[in-house]
Amino acid sequence: MMTPRKPEPQPISDEEISGWFAGRLPDDWFTGPPEIETDRDEALLIGTIPRPEADPEAQDQATWSAAADSARIDRFREETRAKRMAIADEAESRFGRTVSWGARCGDEETVFTHLSIPMMTRLRLDERKVLDTLVDASVARSRSEALAWCVKLVAEHESEWIGELRDALQHVEKVRSERG
Repeated sequence: MMTPRKPEPQPISDEEISGWFAGRLPDDWFTGPPEIETDRDEALLIGTIPRPEADPEAQDQATWSAAADSARIDRFREETRAKRMAIADEAESRFGRTVSWGARCGDEETVFTHLSIPMMTRLRLDERKVLDTLVDASVARSRSEALAWCVKLVAEHESEWIGELRDALQHVEKVRSERG
C-alpha cells in the first residue's frame, strides 16, 4: 500500500508575514510599520525608532546627532532583546524562517542579526577566472566573497530589471494560487 504524499506547504505571502508582525509587535517600538524583507530563509525587520531631542548647545550638530542616534539604537537593542527573541521564536515556528532585526534612527541604521547562508554553485573555468581575478586584485579575500560581491553588483546595477522580474513572479504566483 502506498503512503499518500503530503501536500506541499503553501507559500506564505509577504502580506501575511507583515500583517502578523503588525499585530504582534508592541505599538511603542517604532514610529511606523517596520520595513520587512523576506526570502525563503529569512524575514528581516528594520524599524524606525524615535530620535533623541537635539542639543542646541552642541557645537557640531552632525557629530552629536550621529552619536545620539547610534546610542539610541544600542539602547533599543538592549532594552528589547528578550521580547524580540520571544517574538522571533513565535514567527520562526509559524513561518519557518529565521527572523532578523534592525533599527533606524535618523541617518543611522544597524542590523543586529542576519543570516549568511552558504550557497553551492558549479562554475566553469571562465567563471572561476573572474572570481580569481577579483581575489588577486584584493577586491575580495576569497572566491566566496568575490561571488557575493558580484551578486551585490548585479543587484545595484540591474535593480530595475530585478524589480520587474520580481513583479512578474508575483503575478505568476497569484495566477497559480487562483487556479488552486
